[in-house]
Amino acid sequence: MKTNYLIIYLLIFTSTIFAQTKLADKFYSNYGFVKAAELYNKAIENGDDTQHNLTRLGDCYYNNSSSKEAIYWYEKAAKQYDLDAEHIFRYIQSLKSLGKYAEANKWMKRFIEIQNDDSRLKNYEIGNLLKYDELNKIEDSLSIKIKNLSINSENSDFGTFIYKNEFYFASARNIAESKKYGWNKEPFLDIYQVSVKEKEYDLEFSKPILIDSENINSDYHESNVTITNDGKTIYFTRDNVTKKNKLNFDKKGTTHLKIYKASLTGKRWGNIVELSINDDIYSTGHPALSPDNKKLYFVSDREGGFGATDIYEVDILPNNEFSEPKNLGPKINTEGREMFPFISKDSTLYFSSDGRLNLGLLDIFKSNIIKDSIAEPQNIGAPYNSGFDDFAYFIDTDSPNKRSYFSSNRPGGKGNDDIYTVYTKTCSQLVKGIARNRNDNKPLANVTIKLIDETGKTIDELITTQNGEYQFPLKCQKKYTITAKLIAFSGDQVTINTNDEDRNIIEQDLYLQSLIQGNQIVINPIYFDFNKWDIRTDAQYELENIVDVLRVNPNMIIKIEAHTDSRGRDAYNMKLSDKRAKATRDYIFSRGISTYRIESAIGFGESQLLNKCSNGVKCTEEEHQTNRRSYFYIVKK
Repeated sequence: MKTNYLIIYLLIFTSTIFAQTKLADKFYSNYGFVKAAELYNKAIENGDDTQHNLTRLGDCYYNNSSSKEAIYWYEKAAKQYDLDAEHIFRYIQSLKSLGKYAEANKWMKRFIEIQNDDSRLKNYEIGNLLKYDELNKIEDSLSIKIKNLSINSENSDFGTFIYKNEFYFASARNIAESKKYGWNKEPFLDIYQVSVKEKEYDLEFSKPILIDSENINSDYHESNVTITNDGKTIYFTRDNVTKKNKLNFDKKGTTHLKIYKASLTGKRWGNIVELSINDDIYSTGHPALSPDNKKLYFVSDREGGFGATDIYEVDILPNNEFSEPKNLGPKINTEGREMFPFISKDSTLYFSSDGRLNLGLLDIFKSNIIKDSIAEPQNIGAPYNSGFDDFAYFIDTDSPNKRSYFSSNRPGGKGNDDIYTVYTKTCSQLVKGIARNRNDNKPLANVTIKLIDETGKTIDELITTQNGEYQFPLKCQKKYTITAKLIAFSGDQVTINTNDEDRNIIEQDLYLQSLIQGNQIVINPIYFDFNKWDIRTDAQYELENIVDVLRVNPNMIIKIEAHTDSRGRDAYNMKLSDKRAKATRDYIFSRGISTYRIESAIGFGESQLLNKCSNGVKCTEEEHQTNRRSYFYIVKK
């Protein structure tokens, strides 16, 4: 006999735990992460530590940005079960948010193992994979805009230097030129200039023309311009040519690059001079000036370097003299190629390299080595860098939109190499409104309003003002859910979608229904299955409102009434409704409410029907369902 009672008890206990999980799932699906966490916790305390409950509890904290608690529950789940990729990712993100990078790297290894093979990841140490993901990530893809310039041609166009609204670049667009460069069968590069104006977020260019000189562009390559602050001296790269304007080859049949400079005479460039740092047996090119114009930086493959090409610096001395070239050292130069230096006005060095952790081929890096000799270079990441060659970075510090430029041979361009611009286009919106009482439309203070993103993560939360007001800043072209909750009120939930209109304001009032109406706590109907008194999950969800009201009103005492439909014998229905009333009462007790707080729980059977559906009257299931209900009367407030 005792054994039978034990089996019955275990069945009831197991059913209760399962019901707790189902209820928690319902709150979770409606973004009620706090209540869901409470219920998952209760189920786990009762022994239901399934993978679902452990990871869902971690998810509740993750979605509310409580990384410490999320880590605790993900770790518990990981010790008992094999986590799926999604939960490993969330575990990693939580670890990173607290600076636990070593632990995050361990889990990244597992994450990679269960993902599809990706050839891009094979050559990197696991410790670099997190960096790889970060390089590919654009922090705010809606604000950062990248655009292919309208001046690009079907051939190579690259390099950028802007001086007083004159835009200088190299191009192989001169198709009238009979000579072709053997490497890509395009015309040799010339230096072009074009007037540029920035209007709002657009660039307006005049027609590109060859640089204003008969002497700078030769029959061979010229590229990579830099101009002094006073605008009177220009440095550029040119193929090594003889006095007869023929390519000058070394003993191995190779022609090298050299740096030249020209002076401005009136409105024309003249007095072209080869720099003394050049040589016939190695290349010297890609000139860049320091902000004070006292140093010149360049690229060379001369002996004594660290790799294929290195970046050097020299002091600019009087009388066209220069100091001995100085290699920038192993902090900058690698065994690969370092090229295309540029120094911004704040003395940050930008350059391209294929010898470091990158997204593929040449990537653009930045370094503070000019101000700090031990500074490490940083890959500036997407959208500047891609899986292709990305180089020739330039910042226009006078641009109102933080505009910069770079060159790339990535797919989707107009030619071999193209020039791109990257700028910040701010786009933000605002949602605001008033939380109101649905009964009388009056504002409600102290309402908890949450802003939830598309993944279900709470990204902002506030309490309404005394006037019921709330507002959140939003990103453009996003989907959000807004929830409103106040104890003793049924909440509200709305979904909004932002467009791409900057500074758009969305008006969205929220409406909450008071649960205390007269002498009742009014909630959505508590329904029971036919001929049963079990508290269904949807009923538990509604009864949590009763629990909340009683918790914040510690002196409140209520009584419960339960009613059935007319089907079945009157006496049986009286007993059935009484069981339903007491099952409802017992659920509330199970949530920690003291027994004296419920004065009575009584069933009235079919004695108080709400419609015509009495004995012998044919009715639909929905009409009968209406009569299966519960009331919660306030005996003492």
